[in-house]
Amino acid sequence: MKIPEFILLNTVCIGILFAQTQPKDVQVIDIAQIDKTRILSAADRFLHEEPITITSSSSTRSAGGKHDFFSESDYWWPDPKNPEGPYIRKDGMTNPGNFDEHRLAMRRFSIQVPALTAAYLITKDAKYAKQAMKHLRAWFVTEETRMNPTMRYAQAVKGVSIGRDVGIIDALHLVEVARSVMILEKAGMMSGEDPGTIKKWFNDYNTWLMTSKNGIGERDHLNNHGTEWVLQVAVYAQLVNDKEKMDFCRKRFKEVLLKQMGQDGSFPEELARTKPYSYSIFNLDLLTAICQVLSDENDDLFLFTLPDGRGMKNGMEFMYPFIADKTKWNHPPDVMYYEFFPNRQPCLLFAGLAYNEQRYLDLWSKLNPDPDNEEVIRNFPIRQPILWVK
Repeated sequence: MKIPEFILLNTVCIGILFAQTQPKDVQVIDIAQIDKTRILSAADRFLHEEPITITSSSSTRSAGGKHDFFSESDYWWPDPKNPEGPYIRKDGMTNPGNFDEHRLAMRRFSIQVPALTAAYLITKDAKYAKQAMKHLRAWFVTEETRMNPTMRYAQAVKGVSIGRDVGIIDALHLVEVARSVMILEKAGMMSGEDPGTIKKWFNDYNTWLMTSKNGIGERDHLNNHGTEWVLQVAVYAQLVNDKEKMDFCRKRFKEVLLKQMGQDGSFPEELARTKPYSYSIFNLDLLTAICQVLSDENDDLFLFTLPDGRGMKNGMEFMYPFIADKTKWNHPPDVMYYEFFPNRQPCLLFAGLAYNEQRYLDLWSKLNPDPDNEEVIRNFPIRQPILWVK
């Protein structure tokens, strides 16, 4: 019989995590102790920083309004043959001239709120929770500064689209914000109408993800975009206790997402990109996070396999050697930012606990937990693992 993972937080021992494994061989890792210094250092810096939402900046190229998230796709550039015409795509090559302020504001939000929430979990000091709530109110409650619950105008392309389905990935950073909301509400650190208003925002956004043309288009991508869609829907559904959407995500994981995997555990769609290394890790991180969120004692997605044997263990065994030693990577290197990977990938932690693999956990603990390169941060939505364990 399996023992589910959980954190035991009390005055004697904070953050001891027990893996899902056999009672005779329980893996133990003290996440709170490992991360305490980095969490408190960051949270203390954030205590005096005011919220910045998307209403603080705008672009004349946006087809939306002040409260609508807007971004422009990374890999689209002016056409040298037609400089004033529609942009053209250069996969993997980021155009620094595209509007990025809303993305940066959301990433700042998604870094600060989870760090403050993690600091509250460790210290029980209400000052951290109160500061996190200032940001949450600014983004989801206060009329003057809140964001509308859609991503209709994300990753627009000049002359091509006012907003694309792939733009939904820009909101992936909200998954750790949603985890923070769950923890703060359970701890009684939210009051008045705030919990209901914030959860309504996420419920409305989830409805948009499930029903809009852009949402459905993103769902149907058979690569990391389809994976991140499921993770978003699953996390937000868990926050609002929408069991129907959670069941939908479990079904999609089994019937669609795992079929991205080749027989050797690789992801052929990611290997075909110009950044095969980082995208392969990114997709694996997302898939293990889905397993972490949706697995329970009756349905362990880490152990689920397709009839031909493909499952998450295969994906980890394929990618682990290349995370441990990038010089062994036998595919083309990423065209940009290759030198900044890997980091403390959450797949190592989640799978290490699920499979009782000490080598995964050892590697996770040694890698950089706080990358500062913007490209890495863009593909690193899980930065506070203490918020994800049960």
